[in-house]
Amino acid sequence: MHWLKIHFLSYIFLSLIILLAWIWGTLAIYYAGPASTWRRYTLVAVFVAALPVAFYLTQSYWTGVIIVSLIFVVLMLWWWSLEPSNAKDWQPEVARLPYGEITGDILTLHNVRNFHYRDVQDFDPHWETRRYDLSQLCSLDLFMSYWGLRHIAHTILSWGFENGDHLAISIETRKRVGQSYSSIKGFFKQFNLIYVAADERDLIRLRTNLRKEEVYLYPLVNVNQDRVRALLESYLQHMNKLVNQAEFYHALVMNCTSAITTHTKIVDPDVSVTDWRLFANGHIDEMLYEHGAIRTDLPFSEVRKMSRVDLRMRQLDIKNFSAQMREGVVN
Repeated sequence: MHWLKIHFLSYIFLSLIILLAWIWGTLAIYYAGPASTWRRYTLVAVFVAALPVAFYLTQSYWTGVIIVSLIFVVLMLWWWSLEPSNAKDWQPEVARLPYGEITGDILTLHNVRNFHYRDVQDFDPHWETRRYDLSQLCSLDLFMSYWGLRHIAHTILSWGFENGDHLAISIETRKRVGQSYSSIKGFFKQFNLIYVAADERDLIRLRTNLRKEEVYLYPLVNVNQDRVRALLESYLQHMNKLVNQAEFYHALVMNCTSAITTHTKIVDPDVSVTDWRLFANGHIDEMLYEHGAIRTDLPFSEVRKMSRVDLRMRQLDIKNFSAQMREGVVN
């Protein structure tokens, strides 16, 4: 009886794995299949039908499993053959990839975005080459921007320098002309990965004033300046790599927060990467508060309230955007 129970449970477990794999395969073909709609839909229909047909025609569970497994192997060979490319018709705001080099303490960064926006879709493109003295690094800030669900936010890091300059870097999707962001598509090789290096008047104001997202600014405390520099250098290394070797964005393992975590882990191997809030990143400020990475001498609710910057920035001009944004923020 015990053996029969184990046998039955093994059938259930294997069947569940096959079903989940078939659902994933269906979505993969639907989103990443041929550009031609009718061909993609035909492949989806054939793939979906192959599962019940394999079991029905063979009249054998294990023979059906073998056939379905072979079909899935073919699907995975196709999936692994999909390669990202930088040679696409990119949207203007992600048309250029940032890259740079460090000589001594001087970082020379090319393609720093500094667009002048009149509206989200109405702007003057402006790309700059900027130089930063890494010996003058003095701060590291985290931005969290909410556009929908409270459990998910877009995270941006910004490095501050003693002369008042700030270098903001956002890890996001590189979209082609006509594409729009979709969380589901982000799982199926539909977007390239890009590090957008920008002036805060571009990258942050776009979210606070134009998209009217809910934006929070958290200055990080008790940070080791050598690690702050090492983190920026790790970012630069990946940015330079992307110029010659494109990568796919992935909504789970290579997104705005998981990529930050990867870089942080490189710099500090002792950093934990298992906290659930690294995935439900709309709560990452709570995690930082618990670890003392942001100011903790006030209740978290008060820290969060004082860290919100979007409402105030909509009332101010953009001449001294970064300095005005930090006035009154918990530090």
